[in-house]
Amino acid sequence: MSLNIKIKKSALAGRIAAPPSKSMAHRMLICAGLANGRSVIHGISDSEDMSATLNCLRALGVSCEKKGDTVTVDGIDIKKVSANAPLNCNESASTLRFFIPLCLMSGADFELVGSKSLFTRPLSVYEKICKEQSFKFERNSESGIRVSGELYGREYKVDGNISSQFISGLLFALPLCEGDSTVSIAPPIESRSYLDLTIQALELFGIKIEWSDERTLYIKGGQRYSPREAKVEGDYSNAAFFAAMNLFDGNNVEIDGLLDTSLQGDRAYIKFFDMLCRGTPTIHIGNCPDLGPVLMAVAAAKNGAVLCGTHRLKIKESDRGAAMAEELSKFGVSVAVHDDSIVVYPTDFHAPSTVLSGHNDHRVVMSLSMLLALTGGEIEGAEAVNKSLPTFFDMMTSLGCEVEKV
Repeated sequence: MSLNIKIKKSALAGRIAAPPSKSMAHRMLICAGLANGRSVIHGISDSEDMSATLNCLRALGVSCEKKGDTVTVDGIDIKKVSANAPLNCNESASTLRFFIPLCLMSGADFELVGSKSLFTRPLSVYEKICKEQSFKFERNSESGIRVSGELYGREYKVDGNISSQFISGLLFALPLCEGDSTVSIAPPIESRSYLDLTIQALELFGIKIEWSDERTLYIKGGQRYSPREAKVEGDYSNAAFFAAMNLFDGNNVEIDGLLDTSLQGDRAYIKFFDMLCRGTPTIHIGNCPDLGPVLMAVAAAKNGAVLCGTHRLKIKESDRGAAMAEELSKFGVSVAVHDDSIVVYPTDFHAPSTVLSGHNDHRVVMSLSMLLALTGGEIEGAEAVNKSLPTFFDMMTSLGCEVEKV
């Protein structure tokens, strides 16, 4: 059921804790599920994406008990798993792309399902690998696939301009193969920061991955995951929406729990926000595409901007460049969306002329909500925030924003 939210023009002030990093939470839960023994992971949200990963682990036979934000995980030997219930990935592309290689470890037949929109997003990397190794990869519906096969150590070649989630998926599985593997990545390598997060999570659970050169990953086979107790670090990508308010007069939001040493690529928002306050900058977001919507929103209310490296915004939960362009036009802002760049033109930014649409995209909803705190207005489809940050509007309210459910 669609939820409309009215937001009154409000000054935001106060202190909040950064939400836990969804990217790291996915990775740590999967590592725990592959470890022989009990792991305890703190900082797991109630978001839909987290539920998808937990449900897929349970479908594989992993015991996951969640109390508050802590999950106790009893891992399994993935190479001995047979097919049980379908793995429901809901709308989480990370979950789907991380679990497909894990379903190619035992030779059993697995079904992965999810929303229709999820399966419109690319899976060609895995389709190619399965075809090369005579594995099954069948689209059995508009919202599901079946796979079977048994990965082995070898050289894997992938393009660097595809989602890093495909490479991360291989990195979870290949250390468990008997033979050694390499993953050769054709340049340019985009979203490398997400690969660094994967390698960091793997190392925490006892798995060693090495860069043998700037575009080749070496994965020793026959490794074993070790159980751990660990806490998920704060999330720069979701913190960015609240930090953006500080760029406008009358707002003073402090955010706790963000690591200065974090490997998250979205940490770049600190530098990008400063650039947006100093003129009409050109910003390359190939390594942090999730910042696209919030940067477009800030640029609209500031001095405009040119964003480069934006081609992957087309294949997110929505076509984010087009979605934001459509909604920003309601604020009087002109936006030009090109194949790999977006231009937000400086303009007379004003309150929206009509109700905004969230385009079923959590980052679009949160970016537009930040703008509505500056102008007032209404947005439909606000429930999309449940995908990554179900407490988003509660956090806005705690900072003094007047929020009303319609």
